[in-house]
Amino acid sequence: MKIPLRYQISEYDCGPTSLLNALSYLFEREEIPPDVIRNIMLYSLDCYGTEGVLGKQGTSRSAMMFLSHWLAGLGNIGRMPVSCRYLQGEQVFLGDNSYVTAALQQKGAVVIRSFYEVEHYMLLTGVTARGVLAFDPYYETKPLAADVEVVTDCPFSHNRCIPAHYLNSTERNLYALGPQAEREALLLFNTRTRQTEARTIEYFI
Repeated sequence: MKIPLRYQISEYDCGPTSLLNALSYLFEREEIPPDVIRNIMLYSLDCYGTEGVLGKQGTSRSAMMFLSHWLAGLGNIGRMPVSCRYLQGEQVFLGDNSYVTAALQQKGAVVIRSFYEVEHYMLLTGVTARGVLAFDPYYETKPLAADVEVVTDCPFSHNRCIPAHYLNSTERNLYALGPQAEREALLLFNTRTRQTEARTIEYFI
């Protein structure tokens, strides 16, 4: 059974929430081992805030990189049909020859670090002619930008449709990936449902 994606419950847990949402999007509830949930929460929220409080600066790039390699390891040993790849810097963009776009076209999920007043993790689940389908875990009631569509009837996949130029911006604006050197993304796949080129060709034949 698939379950609806969820919102973060504090100002700080966008990272683990987006990573758990990626797994919820890709896998049935019964397929997700409890130690995966435990370890995502255990190794995230590792940054200290200005007051010296653990977690008040969210989740570090190091933690997300570690978790991506750990999830990839689960797939390599056959513990779970998951594949995960960590990208950073100039590799992270939307468009032609983009690993991110290719992952979305292959029915994968992508956790990205973007901007929403501050650095903010969210989940990408698809790309259409209208824009990029995303689930922003930060529950918000105030209006967004006029050309960012709020989606309320797709709780299993997305709550935003964002024009690609927002994400590709090198500024620190709404939903921007920001300066190229600071970009980060995790590509995740269910290896049983990944729409690889070979499977696509076979399907159309």
